[in-house]
Amino acid sequence: MSRKPIIAGNWKMNKTVKEAHEFVEAVKDKVPAPEIVDSVIAAPFLALDRLVADAKGSDLKIAAENVHFENSGAYTGEVSPVMLEDLGVQYVVIGHSERRAMFAETDETVNKKVHASFAHHLVPIVCVGETLDEREGGRWQAVVKNQVTKAFAGVPADQATAVVVAYEPIWAIGTGKTASSEQANEVCHFIRETITALYDLATAEQVRIQYGGSVKPANIGELLAQSDIDGALVGGASLQPESFLALVDAAKD
Repeated sequence: MSRKPIIAGNWKMNKTVKEAHEFVEAVKDKVPAPEIVDSVIAAPFLALDRLVADAKGSDLKIAAENVHFENSGAYTGEVSPVMLEDLGVQYVVIGHSERRAMFAETDETVNKKVHASFAHHLVPIVCVGETLDEREGGRWQAVVKNQVTKAFAGVPADQATAVVVAYEPIWAIGTGKTASSEQANEVCHFIRETITALYDLATAEQVRIQYGGSVKPANIGELLAQSDIDGALVGGASLQPESFLALVDAAKD
């Protein structure tokens, strides 16, 4: 089955509102048509209002980097799905490895955020992936299966097909080790098999699975040539307009 590629730039804690505005102005009229590639920028909360306005009428989509699972309440410093929907944000990154490692994100909160996102018309980009110890200990399948299973818990099939899963091999980030395109595809295929077991093959074949981990214009083509890699969640290489455009252009082929 042919799935439409999705390239999402994850800026993390980078760019002022002015810098974010200048970036979007530089790329918004140059990204491929949405019938060919989904081009997404995940930006810090402070820039979202400006970027949604900047991208209006273009083919560039804007994502948040996180969301709380409650609509409102005494959660100082958090941002609710109601607020993101009101801004016009379209995607939200959930369960990024940095959120899990540094900010106590759990499989249970990931699942709550998935449900909250769908309730407010936000498409979740759900991140999963194993650590170096889990990879070397031969536990990667159990870890990834558990993360995927819990993320999709209670999600009906018609919503499940809209979820974007981003596989991040945490063991290949900052360790000097790298995941080959074949290794990345092996895990992405395993994720699809896990979703098949949760639902059925027809549902799993519609779910788009991204790879995230040192993706750059030089290797994006090799990754997208794999059978089960449908896009990329890109960090550093998404911070410069020329690099981001090279990534989305590569996804057209």
